[in-house]
Amino acid sequence: MINYIEGDHRDQDFLLPESLEDYVGEDNPVRFIEGFVDKLDLSECGFIEERASGAGRPGYDPSDMLKLYLYGYSNRTRSSRMLERACHINIEVISLMRRLKPDLKPDHKTISEFRHKYPKAFKKVFRQFVLLCRQLGLVAGEIVAIDGTQLKAVNNPKKNMTRTRLKRMIKDADKEIEAYMERLDDEDAREKGGRKLNRSKLRAKMAKIEEELSSMKELEAHMEAEGIKQISETDPDSRAMAKNPRIAVGYNAQASADEANCIIVAEDLSNDVLDYDQLEPMARQSKENLGNPENLSVTADKGYDKASQIVSGDLKVV
Repeated sequence: MINYIEGDHRDQDFLLPESLEDYVGEDNPVRFIEGFVDKLDLSECGFIEERASGAGRPGYDPSDMLKLYLYGYSNRTRSSRMLERACHINIEVISLMRRLKPDLKPDHKTISEFRHKYPKAFKKVFRQFVLLCRQLGLVAGEIVAIDGTQLKAVNNPKKNMTRTRLKRMIKDADKEIEAYMERLDDEDAREKGGRKLNRSKLRAKMAKIEEELSSMKELEAHMEAEGIKQISETDPDSRAMAKNPRIAVGYNAQASADEANCIIVAEDLSNDVLDYDQLEPMARQSKENLGNPENLSVTADKGYDKASQIVSGDLKVV
């Protein structure tokens, strides 16, 4: 008979229930997440304790929800539905959520709403993490490198409008309407018994184009009144990215990393097409997150080469 390594049978009863501590090792990253969040002053960061009104069910502890999100970010699990599933099947997450009963675990909607409710609080948590890294010697706070990348938006390029493209589309629509009118005039001039056009279909097409033309003119007037160079219909904040056909329409993400261990100390997301105006804001955010060190040198490539951004009294750009 061949011997195999085998576990216990599912129906095996135990005198004492097993502890989650037996499955989560002392050096497991979830222990750092738990310790870090427990030391934070969540009210100072901006998180509000959820209190039930009347007979309603109590809300979730913000510290537990924050732990869940930090675990998801550190393990590349950003989908609220995937985090909901992890609460049921992942031993590490079950430990972080303090072994909630299955019917009490947060659903994906609750998880998603928590993130959307506290965007500024998450920023403060990130700053506290950077300061902790500096206290532990993981961040030197002397030299940071700034760079950006373009992220694709949930937007079809056809739904992104610039003033130039909008003027061209309006011009094309006017030509199309004029062509339909000429075809109708030609039909009126035809002799009796000749091939006839379907006038109802032509007029229906004209009406549709005229409706689209009216919408485009309204959009053009709105862009001129607001001083907007381009606008996206599906994802309003996204912009057409310069010299990047792969991304087409998206965002300009910025990050600043400390030289010592390449830990990110500042981040931002903008819809500026170029990096020219991102150097000083990212440098100042880096300095603030690092606890305002006296001397902070900033490195960046030539994409940030703008004199007004480089010349600054309390920042050294190299």
